[in-house]
Amino acid sequence: MREVPPCDNPPRRGKTDAENEAIGRTPMKILAHASVAAALLAATPVQAIVGGGTPQTDGVARAVVTIVGSRGNFCTGTLIAPVLVLTVAHCVQPGADYKIVDRGPDGQPKLLNVRTVAIHPGFNMQAMLAHRATADVALLQLEIPLKGKSAMPVGAPTIPIQVGSRFTIAGIGVTVRGDGKSGGTIRVAGLVVTGQPGTFQIRLVDPVTNGVRDGIGACTGDSGGPVFEDRPNGAVLVGVISWSTGPNNAAGCGGLTGVTPLTLYRDWILQTARSWGAAL
Repeated sequence: MREVPPCDNPPRRGKTDAENEAIGRTPMKILAHASVAAALLAATPVQAIVGGGTPQTDGVARAVVTIVGSRGNFCTGTLIAPVLVLTVAHCVQPGADYKIVDRGPDGQPKLLNVRTVAIHPGFNMQAMLAHRATADVALLQLEIPLKGKSAMPVGAPTIPIQVGSRFTIAGIGVTVRGDGKSGGTIRVAGLVVTGQPGTFQIRLVDPVTNGVRDGIGACTGDSGGPVFEDRPNGAVLVGVISWSTGPNNAAGCGGLTGVTPLTLYRDWILQTARSWGAAL
């Protein structure tokens, strides 16, 4: 897995999100996911999502999985079919092997093989490293169905997305930035939309702190985590976590949580699933 810089630079200033979206150049900061997967596997799960996300084992959490790479990285994914996991492209780059962590009733981890990785053809790592929006979406096909989990329906955010609209994020990342051992438990958090949301990216923030001081948000290991929208018939997966900032756009976590919405990519997900014989 290619190492991704741990949120070294703040988002660029200048154009508005709407202007940047029009040219495919939205300021962003990659959400760090580099850590030692061995520590994650060896330790008892502790926490995830910096700032106090709520531990959860039911509901949307039943679709959340842990992805580990042979180079020691870990990310979050979402089960969308018994053998399909949705995540972000920057988590599953070529040059490494990937597995899904499955914990049995005794809590002991077991690694499940990934048969195929499909990265959206529009993803560009150089664009992401330059803090520009890109198709940060990938799909994993497992060798065997994942038991004890519930697949989530894949949709897209309700349009138009309004500032202040509420979304739920979930992940297995760390609570303490830089401490891989503080990750591992599935946690969820309710965040609200800020900025000027569009089809290339959505910015979420803790409604209590509004991004000006440490609050709840995605952090290391939460890359690829699901973003849900509540609908009358239940939660729908509408985006994936791509990046974060600290308060006031500083490096780190607990400020903004950057989301890649599935508006432009849902058709590709469905077509790829069908090509693998796994209709959603």
